[in-house]
Amino acid sequence: MQDELGLYYNPILENKKIRMYVRSGSDTVEFRMWNADDPGMWDDHGWIEWPAIQQAADFYKEDGRGKPPLHLYDIEIAKRLLKDSLLFK
Repeated sequence: MQDELGLYYNPILENKKIRMYVRSGSDTVEFRMWNADDPGMWDDHGWIEWPAIQQAADFYKEDGRGKPPLHLYDIEIAKRLLKDSLLFK
């Protein structure tokens, strides 16, 4: 899907108020979350590269903080959205 902020998918299917935006970075995919219930989130948190997300997940596990929230960052969906956006321009 796409709106004025860019390409996005809903990482939690039951909650359409949360969107994960994706874009192509210099050599990787970048993610940025938007939440209708927390408008400041968009301004407070910038774009995050996929390798940084993976690294944070490793730290999360090492610290014993349980399962990292990787399910929100779906690299395959992101790649498909980016690919499809190029095909349909």
